[in-house]
Amino acid sequence: MSLDKIRTGQAPGPLSREQFHERFTGHFCDPAFAGEKEAIARLEAIAWEALKEGRKAPLTKPAGRGFKDPSYEISVEWLETRKRLKAAQKRWSDSDAPSRVLLVCGSARNDGTCPGEISKTWRFTEMAKRVVERAGMQADVLDLSLVTSEYGVNIYPCKGCASSTMPLCHWPCSCYPNHALNQADDWMAEIYERWVAAHGVVILAPTYWYQSPGPLKQMIDRLVCADGGNPDPTSTHGKHLLEAKQIEQRGWHYPKHLAGRAYGVVVHGDVAGIEVHRRNLTDWLDWMGLIDSGNAAKLDRYIGYYEPYYNAHETLDKDKAVQEEVRNVARAVVQAVKDLRAGKLNPPDRHLKKPRTK
Repeated sequence: MSLDKIRTGQAPGPLSREQFHERFTGHFCDPAFAGEKEAIARLEAIAWEALKEGRKAPLTKPAGRGFKDPSYEISVEWLETRKRLKAAQKRWSDSDAPSRVLLVCGSARNDGTCPGEISKTWRFTEMAKRVVERAGMQADVLDLSLVTSEYGVNIYPCKGCASSTMPLCHWPCSCYPNHALNQADDWMAEIYERWVAAHGVVILAPTYWYQSPGPLKQMIDRLVCADGGNPDPTSTHGKHLLEAKQIEQRGWHYPKHLAGRAYGVVVHGDVAGIEVHRRNLTDWLDWMGLIDSGNAAKLDRYIGYYEPYYNAHETLDKDKAVQEEVRNVARAVVQAVKDLRAGKLNPPDRHLKKPRTK
């Protein structure tokens, strides 16, 4: 099979200088910046040159020992993320380290955003947190609503490197930060570390139009590198597509970097879509190699089915059963973590050889 033909022609042409000026200065429309026009113009000139030259990673150094090409210049930021992930994996493997449960609050809403009110998902997250902490475990709350409410917090979209060839998708993701495109404030480096450090994960999410809210879906997409991603970008010399295709053609083992963590899921909604949403999340976690904590750990419920929105929190106040079910999700994950770390819980299919490698 020939790999010489790389399909191209979709990408638009480069921005004109005028287009860049309009987009760059759009960040400074507040009249308070008016007195700094000359300073902004100087920064604009630097940013324009960075874009033209494609200075995605302006700070690099030789990869060093442990890489296929130790002399290859690699992003200092990527190397630091890799270092943190290795340390997190070491803590995860340490039988004496405290158990840690990652609680992912998947709502895009909090009382610091336009609605001015907390989400029901946040309340569920707090319930689960109390269960985890009472069990003597560390609860790490990852509140994805910060994407909509906090300055400089972004989860940039997955670019689909894996769809061209899996070894082009690096673990951790090397697509960001991209300084040339002003995409320097990507949150995923920290999020990867928190997933790696977790012995258990609980995803709590509302249903937005039959699916996960935007920030949660962005995180899920960016976790593709945890399922088969290449831990050595020097093997592809960055994003050298033909080299990466040749590696996969010779045979790629699709490493599952997050396998072995226990999981639970809480999905809620008000009208429709919760079953499909919950199943999508559990199917994804199963595929990633995480371990099902039992039926009680997979919950989908309606809060105020076909009722008005204005009193939804009061409706939740009255639904004591669903509150206890959420606590049971957390309890099931806590027990699964205990059993996994004690060697009492092992997936029955762990020794099976998969006939399909992907």
